[in-house]
Amino acid sequence: MLCIPGQPGKDLCDKHLGVTRRDILRVGGSGILGMSLAGMLRTQAVQAATPAPGSGPGWGKAKSVIMIYLQGGPSHLDLWDPKENVPENVKSIFKTEKSKVPGMDLTELLPNLGKVTDKLSLIRSMSYTPVGLFNHTAAIYQIHTGYTADKVSPSGQLEPPSPKDFPTFGSNIVRLKPPETPMLPFVMMPRPLQESNVVNKAGTAGFLGRAFDPYYLFPPGDDMDMSKMEKIRVDDLTLRPEVSEARLDRRARLRDLVNQGMPEIDKAVAKYDLDKYYDSALNLIMSGKAREAFAIGSEKDALREKYGKNTFGQCCLLARRLVEAGTRVVEVIWPKVANSDNHSWDVHVGLPDRMKKQAAPMLDAGLSSLIEDLDQRGLLDETLVVALGEFGRSPQRGVSTSGNGNSADGRDHWPYCYTAVVAGAGIKRGAVYGESDKTASAPVANPVHPIELLATIYHAVGINPQTIVYNHLNQPRELVKAEPVTKLFG
Repeated sequence: MLCIPGQPGKDLCDKHLGVTRRDILRVGGSGILGMSLAGMLRTQAVQAATPAPGSGPGWGKAKSVIMIYLQGGPSHLDLWDPKENVPENVKSIFKTEKSKVPGMDLTELLPNLGKVTDKLSLIRSMSYTPVGLFNHTAAIYQIHTGYTADKVSPSGQLEPPSPKDFPTFGSNIVRLKPPETPMLPFVMMPRPLQESNVVNKAGTAGFLGRAFDPYYLFPPGDDMDMSKMEKIRVDDLTLRPEVSEARLDRRARLRDLVNQGMPEIDKAVAKYDLDKYYDSALNLIMSGKAREAFAIGSEKDALREKYGKNTFGQCCLLARRLVEAGTRVVEVIWPKVANSDNHSWDVHVGLPDRMKKQAAPMLDAGLSSLIEDLDQRGLLDETLVVALGEFGRSPQRGVSTSGNGNSADGRDHWPYCYTAVVAGAGIKRGAVYGESDKTASAPVANPVHPIELLATIYHAVGINPQTIVYNHLNQPRELVKAEPVTKLFG
């Protein structure tokens, strides 16, 4: 039976929204099998604007981007910008250790990352002054979209995600630079961006429409379940038993016969290159490329152990497999709600145990293994890796900077100075960009605003950061109102 899809977004209040992810990737017994995905691919190409030509160091070096998003705000003083000869309530309780590169000292919490500092750059001058309350969600929204949010409630929380939101950076990238192979364009895992009850703000395509949303790989299980990635289900990309590959082939041949018998219609729609997009949809489903990429169980146990047998570590491993298979953008979100306990980076209380025993070991193993693995496979030259949170933590322990209560060993929010890790795609190796003052309170050289780092990501993939997009009101807006930091590139 031939089924014609209805109005996109028909199951939503807003009819202008695109099809949902499940509509896009549905593989089942319907007669229109694969056409929703073909429609998405066609939509991407038809809508994509050609970015203005760029130039300068790093332009277009990145075929893929891996964002390691450390929601919660990791303490820069206790990880990658330790200070000596400072007051006791400023100095990290963790020892400073020399890394492989002089001048790139880290704390004892990151021994493995210290061994690969010759492959990355540290930006120790990330900085911005927040507008109003500097809560997690507002800061998350800024680094992902390049814009500040319109509404902040008295509690500091934002309104839920809306089709009026600015798109997350990955959606902009895959719209303007679709993958060159039949592969999922943009994957987000293993949980949504979240502060309290505000879930996935800045994690959608916003006004671009649902067709450009990420593929959300959110396995079941709570945030403390370290084996979540063993529960991956990619049913949307699996042929159901009643739909064989031979059946798909027959449908493709039938389409060809219909086209041959309808030359006038074929001529009328030739400019849309329907065969190309239908074939891309069938190729993604039939090739099994995406399913194979998700099969992290095929990796050697020793490598999986090196990344860390936990949610974060296995996500980092999967990120490498996805970009290797052709995915354009992967975002690994720290697997804990931004403002929460245990291994969250929001260390208002219990910093010593939470960082040393929970969060830091996972970060150290996963991030260092990802960078080293990409480099050994020759993928780091064309993959941009960015790791950062929405802000750092207060230089002084036990003080309140955001209205939150803090124990004597805790640190509060601090957007005025923090650190980001960048690697690959022409980024200088073994380098420090920018400098913080003696207490890591403020930059003293080369401050980098988060939206400038976002502009650098666009620049690296060959997209002019000032490329114009049109919002839900058809108003022109730049991808981001900032210039890239080209001095990061060698």
